[in-house]
Amino acid sequence: MKFRSLHDRVVIRRAEGDVKSKGGIIIPDTAREKPQQGEVVAVGPGLRDKGGTLVPRDVEVGDIMGIVEKTETAADKAA
Repeated sequence: MKFRSLHDRVVIRRAEGDVKSKGGIIIPDTAREKPQQGEVVAVGPGLRDKGGTLVPRDVEVGDIMGIVEKTETAADKAA
């Protein structure tokens, strides 16, 4: 699936959580903690200032970023 981000928005693929514990026990999805970081897979062109000049982005595709729970919006993989 291909994503296109608009304005100053970014699309982040959340890192996979640990599937096994250190002792080798398989952890089910419902018991796993969501990783708080991921890889940037799409970035918008940025915003324009009052003069109409495009403000450069600080983030590029491939960067690793932290995720704050209140800012995430889930995307359906099946689309």
